Amino acid sequence: MKKTISLIVCALVVLALASAPASSQTAKEILGKWIEAQGGAKALEAVKDTTITGNVQLVSMGINGTLTMYQKEPNMMRLDIEIMGMVITQAYDGEIAWMVDPQTGATTQMPENATQEFKRQALGNDALINPEKYGIKYDFKGKEKLEEKEYLVLEQTTSDGHKTTIYIDPATYLTYKTKGTAMGQAGVEVMAETITGDYKKVEGLLIAHSMTQFQDGQEFMRMTMTKVTFNSNLEGSFFKMAK
Repeated sequence: MKKTISLIVCALVVLALASAPASSQTAKEILGKWIEAQGGAKALEAVKDTTITGNVQLVSMGINGTLTMYQKEPNMMRLDIEIMGMVITQAYDGEIAWMVDPQTGATTQMPENATQEFKRQALGNDALINPEKYGIKYDFKGKEKLEEKEYLVLEQTTSDGHKTTIYIDPATYLTYKTKGTAMGQAGVEVMAETITGDYKKVEGLLIAHSMTQFQDGQEFMRMTMTKVTFNSNLEGSFFKMAK
């Protein structure tokens, strides 16, 4: 959930901005501090796979459940969500995005628009450290005030042209919020905003342990991470669709 998910994934060391105006900074400089703040490129490169477990609340539906997210470098991801006694599985194996229907148990390939979104979310630490390798570009858009506080604004453009706005706290270089279009419940595009917080250190890396997502301005989901584990030797076959 780099993206998510990504999806899933950012944090840091306290780094105060220099007295020079924000316009003097470049996207490359901010990205470098962002990476260093999370623990540095060397520590991120040492992570070959990540498993995150937690609780999820679908606010608009009044439903609670649990979630386990698996990410394997450089671009595989799997989500297992248990809600009301049903397990919903969605995954991307580096080429194909697929899901298991919790009611019928049937495994189906996701449509192209959902596949593209999963492909973006599945990108891991290597894409953060070497964005040009994946056709990812960052542009610094200056500062923007949110709730009486100014944040540094980075615009990420992926190889398929999708744009995500990232708001970074200039006092800490923590990611405060991300914003971009995403697929909603009904399969239509919505504006999704995710606010991250409760950063905790796990094996030398700072990881956000809470996320709140809004869709078209309405609170949609809350997630609380209970455990983060690195390097569990996840096999690539775990992410592939059963034939």
